[in-house]
Amino acid sequence: MKKCLFVCIGILFFASLPAQEQNTLNWDIDTIFDNPVEPSEPSKTTSQTTDIAKKIQRRGYTFGVNYTFITGVAPGWYEMPGTKYWDKADYYLYRYITMISAFSLDAQISEDFRVINNINYQIPGAYFYMGDFFFDYKLYDTVFFRGGKYNMTWGISPNYGFTNLLIRVPNGAPSGDSYIFKADVPVGKGGFQVLTMTRVNLANSIILPKMSDFGYGGKYNFAHRFIDLDIGFFTQEEMPYRGFLSLKTTIKNIELYNEWVAAMDRETHDKDISFNIGFALTFFDKKLNINGEFYYNGEKDAYWYQHKTEIKDAASYSFINGTNIALNIQYKPWSKGDPRLFLQARYIPMEKSAQIIPGFILSPWNNVDFCISAPMGIGNRDGYYYNNTAYYKPENETNKEKPLPFAVILSVRISGGVSFGHYN
Repeated sequence: MKKCLFVCIGILFFASLPAQEQNTLNWDIDTIFDNPVEPSEPSKTTSQTTDIAKKIQRRGYTFGVNYTFITGVAPGWYEMPGTKYWDKADYYLYRYITMISAFSLDAQISEDFRVINNINYQIPGAYFYMGDFFFDYKLYDTVFFRGGKYNMTWGISPNYGFTNLLIRVPNGAPSGDSYIFKADVPVGKGGFQVLTMTRVNLANSIILPKMSDFGYGGKYNFAHRFIDLDIGFFTQEEMPYRGFLSLKTTIKNIELYNEWVAAMDRETHDKDISFNIGFALTFFDKKLNINGEFYYNGEKDAYWYQHKTEIKDAASYSFINGTNIALNIQYKPWSKGDPRLFLQARYIPMEKSAQIIPGFILSPWNNVDFCISAPMGIGNRDGYYYNNTAYYKPENETNKEKPLPFAVILSVRISGGVSFGHYN
């Protein structure tokens, strides 16, 4: 199901990972300025809050149903307007519609044991697919376990997820959604985490994964008033040994972060270094948000996995080699209707290739979002962004692999849900 041109709607409406992937169209502007968090993380209770937690974590369940309806049109041109190659009649008009119902059950089986599962039904295609399906278990309020099918994020960058080692996949090897078993041990102002993960498709196969299908890793977090530090590693057969370091601090209203990844090839022992430095700041009572980042990728043939989203199937992508620069700007002029003007820019100096996405979002009524955006690739016609800003790949068309460096996206999204629960 190739809906690649209309992935631009994803700029506005989803974030399976917190906008940290190289595919910059798969982006939610609001998440750029949010700290990444793990959904439904079990509370790290202490001796002072244990009694309260016992009262809150009563046996029972919550059942929820969520609905999403997205539709729109997206004319895209095969050449950038204003250039000598542009022909205004040489365009493709894409129409898009999707409907998704999500059914979830959150069951607190005992004070220590909790289970969450989610099943989605989508049209077009009229098919079911599994969302999160995992359990939480706490042992003596000291060790917190989670196991099952879910996504997890390491790292800070809202633009390039190179420190999120959990989305790395081997080149050419089968990859799928992540099945993770992890254990968290809070220690002081931080804690340790160890995990094992596989991407074998357990939902559609009765064959158990081999030992070589599992990856292993761990990290340590130290949170101080002046600095937040994460250091960890992850490795799997057919992939290099990798370790990462993430540092974040806040000076007045400016957030600064710096991250590093070291990779060593298993056979040749060749070493590569990747790093970034970035900032985020706000002005005018948080109405104007700006994020900028410099990122250098020293690894060649490094790949990451994009989980399925509301409008895009799962797929693997490669990180861009060398120097990368990112800039994100969002402005909220007033509160009524929650209007948001945004601009996203990406630049690859070595290729003289850039991507610019201006846009506007308006939420005039409850559960309704309107948006318009114009993703465009500029610079070198052979550059990455000119050829990867937006794609449409029809099955029966002579230009099925031809890029669309300029598009105008008009869309509307209606979404909401209800839930009810019963607790002893």
